[in-house]
Amino acid sequence: MITFKSVSWKNFLSTGNSPNTINLLSHASTLIVGKNGEGKSTVLDALCFGLFGKPFRDVKKNQLINSINQKNTLVTVEFSIGKTNYTVVRGIKPNVFKIHQNGQLLKQDAALKDYQNLLEQQILKLNYKTFTQVVILGSASFVPFMQLPPHVRREVIEEILDIRIFSTMKQLLKESVQATKEKFLKIDQEVQLAKNKVESQKEIIKTLAVAKQDSVDAINRKISETKNEIENISTKVNSLTEEVTSLRSLIADTDTVKQNIDQAKNLIAKKNHTNKEIANTLSFFDDNDTCPSCSQDIPHEHKNIVVSKLKEDQENNSSTLVSLESALEKLSNRVVEIEKIQLQITEKTLEISGNNSSITTLNRVISDLLSEQEHEKQDTEDLNDEKQKLKDLAVTAMDLIDQKTKISEKRNMQEIAATLLKDTGIKTSIIKEYLPVMNRLINRYLSAMDFYVHFELDEAFNEVIKSRHRDEFTYASFSEGEKMRIDIAILFTWRQIAKMKNSVNTNLLILDEIFDSSLDSAGTDYFLSVMSSLGENNNVFVISHKGDQLVDKFQNTIKFEKRNNFSIISVS
Repeated sequence: MITFKSVSWKNFLSTGNSPNTINLLSHASTLIVGKNGEGKSTVLDALCFGLFGKPFRDVKKNQLINSINQKNTLVTVEFSIGKTNYTVVRGIKPNVFKIHQNGQLLKQDAALKDYQNLLEQQILKLNYKTFTQVVILGSASFVPFMQLPPHVRREVIEEILDIRIFSTMKQLLKESVQATKEKFLKIDQEVQLAKNKVESQKEIIKTLAVAKQDSVDAINRKISETKNEIENISTKVNSLTEEVTSLRSLIADTDTVKQNIDQAKNLIAKKNHTNKEIANTLSFFDDNDTCPSCSQDIPHEHKNIVVSKLKEDQENNSSTLVSLESALEKLSNRVVEIEKIQLQITEKTLEISGNNSSITTLNRVISDLLSEQEHEKQDTEDLNDEKQKLKDLAVTAMDLIDQKTKISEKRNMQEIAATLLKDTGIKTSIIKEYLPVMNRLINRYLSAMDFYVHFELDEAFNEVIKSRHRDEFTYASFSEGEKMRIDIAILFTWRQIAKMKNSVNTNLLILDEIFDSSLDSAGTDYFLSVMSSLGENNNVFVISHKGDQLVDKFQNTIKFEKRNNFSIISVS
């Protein structure tokens, strides 16, 4: 668990050379108040800048320096993880970035990025995105979880569930796979070369065992046979190429078929939707004899006419649906046919590739035979020497084959590992285990804040929100107050999940001005009751303009005010 102890800053934004310091551990709940522009939200920027080198709000780095003193900007953040104490010091003019562990300065790498990675990946084990989703809920540059794109939502969840390591492993494996592939191709070429050398050496020994002329004739016959074999294979390749061309012409309608399937599915969906609307209207007329809007009786004759017309439309739609589904079935059958043809094309293409490799190998054989023939005409080595050469080549070839086998086994294991490390592999399995818990916690917090909807995140982290009447909504369809309830429920859920996983578990929670606009008095009371149920080891800070309304609900109050153009803490 990360226990944040204190944050201190000077010459930072509106704070002068006298540092402002907040003890983050002294009280379970603290209210931070002050007028606009007096620096009460500076604590958010100081924490984010100290830990991640960038502020919480949309402020450029050079604008963080106090405009009056214009130098010696310094932020210090103290925290502990278990029994280990850390102090992070970061400054501007001069630039400073130091990490102390139990009072000892950690060795600084030449690259600032690597030193920051040490802080985020090895010490905190969370990045800026996750920090601002689990620790801070604000009204400035904060982007609520539900407004993040799906891939960023996934990054946050992976960080909270402590499974980002699988993404790192996936990247490392990708590099290893590429290296293995290159090594396999190289060793395969060496094996083929070694086999060719062995075969050539056998031919040399065979040649030496007979008369020189007979050997020359045998070599000539071998060359002729090889050329014939190349010609036969070339003919086969041409035939296969023609077959592939013919097969491709049979599936020229692939794109059209897919488009027609999409159109048919869309039309079926529309017809089903229309039938549903007709059924709802028929149900209305079945259940109502009086207009609910004007309270007048619905004429029986008019009702019969409308119902008759609706049933006729329903029957026409149903008939059209049957036709569309029949057409879709035919198109689906055509897709199956296309896939079979595509499989044939693939098989024949692979066969062409194999034959071309054979032709290349045979051409190398011809080249070796021609060299051998020339050597035979000029000189004949001692047969025993040639046999010894053959043994040496065979040993080399066997060693290479053994290496190739080991590399092939390694490649197979890497393929299995790659499958497991895909987004649909281990990570998805872990996420599936936690999704029901996440959804259950979110709905529990929503109920505690008197917001009775059924909220559910799917595996792609898209939301499905249903009301009591099972009407479906999206996050964007709610009011700002309702959105804030959802954001708060998600924030508390992430903290609870992080606590369960002991991944991003921390004592600190800072809420910036959430009571001032989006939450009404009832929403505020509900939130405070939820906040009080967080349990021990939580230090909650609430920044608000409503100090007079909230002060009696918190154990401690910190007030910021400006004196001589500098922000100071006047009450703590």
